[in-house]
Amino acid sequence: MPAVAIVGLDCAFPGAPDPEAYWDLLMRGAEAVGPIPEQRWDPREVAGGSRGAMTQGGFLAAPDVFDNAFFAIAPREAAAMDPQQRLLLQCAWRALEDAGRAPRSLTGQGVGVFVGTMGSEWAQLHLPDHTRVNAQFGVGSTVAMAANRISHHLGLTGPSLVVDTACSSSLVAVHLAVNSLLSGECDLALAGGANLVLTPSLGVVYGHLGLASAQGRCLPFGAEADGIVRSDGVGLVALRRLDDALADQQPVYAVIRGTAVNQDGRSNGITAPNPWAQQAVLESAYRRAGVTPDQIRFVETHGTGTVLGDMLEVRALGLVHGIERELPCAIGSVKGNLGHAEGAAGIAGLIKTALSLRHRMVPATRFGHQENPQLRLADRGLSLLKAPLRLGGQEVLAGVSSFGIGGTNAHVVLASAPRPEPVRRPRRVDGPVGCGVFTLTADTPEALRRNLTAAAEAIGRRPRGEAAPLCWSSNRVKTGLAYRAAVVAGDTVELAEKLRAAAEDELLRAGVAVRPGRGPVTVFLFSGEGAACAGMTARLYAEHEVYRRLLGEADAALGPYLGVGVRDLLLAGDERAARGPLARPAQFAVGYALAGTLRELGVHPAGVLGHGVGEYAAAVHAGALDLDAAARLLAAHALPERGDFASVARTVTPAAPALPFASTLYGRLLVDEQLDAAYWSAQAFTAVHFHEAFAALNAALTPSHVVEIGARIDLLDQLAGADLAEGGRLLSASPEPGAGAAALADLVAELYLAGLDPAWEACYPAEHRTLERLLPYAFSAETRYWKRSWASSQPAPAAAPAAAGAPRTIAQSLVMAAQQVDPVTRLVIEAVREVGAYEADRVTPATRLYQDLGFDSVMLMQLKDVLEARMPQMADISVQQLLPALHSVATIAEFLNEWITVQVAAPSLPGRS
Repeated sequence: MPAVAIVGLDCAFPGAPDPEAYWDLLMRGAEAVGPIPEQRWDPREVAGGSRGAMTQGGFLAAPDVFDNAFFAIAPREAAAMDPQQRLLLQCAWRALEDAGRAPRSLTGQGVGVFVGTMGSEWAQLHLPDHTRVNAQFGVGSTVAMAANRISHHLGLTGPSLVVDTACSSSLVAVHLAVNSLLSGECDLALAGGANLVLTPSLGVVYGHLGLASAQGRCLPFGAEADGIVRSDGVGLVALRRLDDALADQQPVYAVIRGTAVNQDGRSNGITAPNPWAQQAVLESAYRRAGVTPDQIRFVETHGTGTVLGDMLEVRALGLVHGIERELPCAIGSVKGNLGHAEGAAGIAGLIKTALSLRHRMVPATRFGHQENPQLRLADRGLSLLKAPLRLGGQEVLAGVSSFGIGGTNAHVVLASAPRPEPVRRPRRVDGPVGCGVFTLTADTPEALRRNLTAAAEAIGRRPRGEAAPLCWSSNRVKTGLAYRAAVVAGDTVELAEKLRAAAEDELLRAGVAVRPGRGPVTVFLFSGEGAACAGMTARLYAEHEVYRRLLGEADAALGPYLGVGVRDLLLAGDERAARGPLARPAQFAVGYALAGTLRELGVHPAGVLGHGVGEYAAAVHAGALDLDAAARLLAAHALPERGDFASVARTVTPAAPALPFASTLYGRLLVDEQLDAAYWSAQAFTAVHFHEAFAALNAALTPSHVVEIGARIDLLDQLAGADLAEGGRLLSASPEPGAGAAALADLVAELYLAGLDPAWEACYPAEHRTLERLLPYAFSAETRYWKRSWASSQPAPAAAPAAAGAPRTIAQSLVMAAQQVDPVTRLVIEAVREVGAYEADRVTPATRLYQDLGFDSVMLMQLKDVLEARMPQMADISVQQLLPALHSVATIAEFLNEWITVQVAAPSLPGRS
């Protein structure tokens, strides 16, 4: 079958909150099993008569932590959600980032979500108490929501489903995701599973089935193995068809070559394993992968550590792998480290194997030195990994098994990733190598500082190297959220230092969120001859391929008319480019190329103004002159002996500017005038009205950013006292003649912070546009939700209607409104806070219900109920009447105030009793 690539992943397992920690735990051979945390249950409640009562397990350190505000989920809903759903939401975001995709960029795309889980113990805890059930707990305990919430909150429109095949659930989810990709049903898929041990019930069931470990640990294939111990876990992989991943140059952890799923059928009891079915699922997976058993170097087994389960699994493996082969097939099981993660067990093994193939090393099996001799592993062509197994440089094949207690078996064949072609980067001798703009976005200023700090620490641990590939990767992955940060750096050491400094920047604490669609209003000022100098922009030419190409275009246009190449003069530092007849054409070429470079970077001017010769470049970029016409005019002006200027100007056919064009000839914006022969003849020999022209442009457009286009700062110095818009900025594309790509990067970074979405593709040469894995988003750990928050998660009782004579009647409220803060707005704020259980500072009149608070139809109905309880007269308002007002707190209050006014005035109308 065609191959599928694992392009991203994220996970959290006992003792390992992220993939890096997971790999470290595996390589250390550590065990993450420990006592039952207090927040789960009291072990004494199930001690004594309960057979197999758990005393140990593998538990996540902070399963109650959830950054609900990031996903615009109300605190009340977050408290009602199954923690598995919360963990999967954050895991999905981080896995997509790890795959080199900005999750918000996937909104509306057919991305599939396939989640395996063994039901919801959260539902067992909360739904039986009917007196406390509400809409949020009903939805939050529904198993299907484990996948559906990911699709909903990220706006993904592909297949979205939950699989429950007991212990094989998450690997079956991967199988379904692979098939969905190969059928063309989706082009990107998230697959994996989650498991949380919230009650002792299943542990007691295991005890009655004879599966629970009396010693409280899993010893896969061990001589003292006596059963399983339960554990938490969550993990997701991001999958793409291999050809697509390679075409996009995505880093690949490992390749899925084949998958298979089958069932035990009628065996010796529904919970008893069937070795022949296990044999068949391995053979089916190998056939689909197009491989033979002797090619499989190691298998991550189901390996629960139960006496019967281990024996039958080894028998099945031996039937397949007990053939003549150069080396025995190595086997292992992560359950020795974590315990049995049940619905997440398969994804734990898959991620372990993918990391092993990436690192070219298979960790030893915990307790592997205690191998059970009765299993006769060597006779069956198998070896239990007692020490890490180094993998060679050639392609390596591995298998992952996961078997469900009800008989559903799954196996996945993995291969090491194809080795990428080495990136050949040209040697640069001028200036810094690999300069780029590193970007980060977050949902709050505090989150931005947190992620800047985390990124600085992660990049600081890297060896010194070019920053550009990391910057390019951040532009693709770390964008899309409201609060922005951007720093320019040439190498990783500089980048880490600047990120640390940005995290401490006081201005960040007062940062303003950038709303979608609100970018900067930028105008271009094209310098005149005063900015010309020898060797101007030579460094930029060496460092920026877009500028190189555009300066070449200008040179090619000017050359036939000048008889000399201005580009050669600039690069040679020839004084003729700074003074004399060739200075104007040289300055035009620089202005044309600089402005064109910015436009290709995504900086499009709202208006233009040119000083002296700068007006030619302004006219070209406004669409009033073509490049050839500008070249002929400039050549005639520079070399009058080759033609009286006026006659050349008469051959130029002008067009109306496509942008507001501030004329320094008239000192105002052009209205009906043409940039014709008369204009250019007068422009060449008339005083420049620069300040008047800029005042007109500034009044018409109110620009937020004024950018000088020239080889150095000249015009901006003359605007130091200009009446700019509040916060208006004066910027330069080249602040000094020797400026290079870093200056352009600084400019792009500043405009990005103001809301520009640059064309990042043009910011980097091809050799730097390579994806690097970055530290995934660091979510807030400040908010926690667990079953003990049940009482606080219930809606507070509605306030009783005001007693007769109390100052809460509509008429009295209107009087209060005239005297102090609008009481209706205050009432709406209180109602919104009550419905969502928000903190006081989270809800203001400007707060938007959908975008800021994540309101849905259920919460809107609850809001109406709460408002009616406090304003009984609202019962006359239908939902249809209220819907248009449900934009923000202020719009609801405005609607209610208008409605109140009508109600107060209504009794005095004719015909009313």
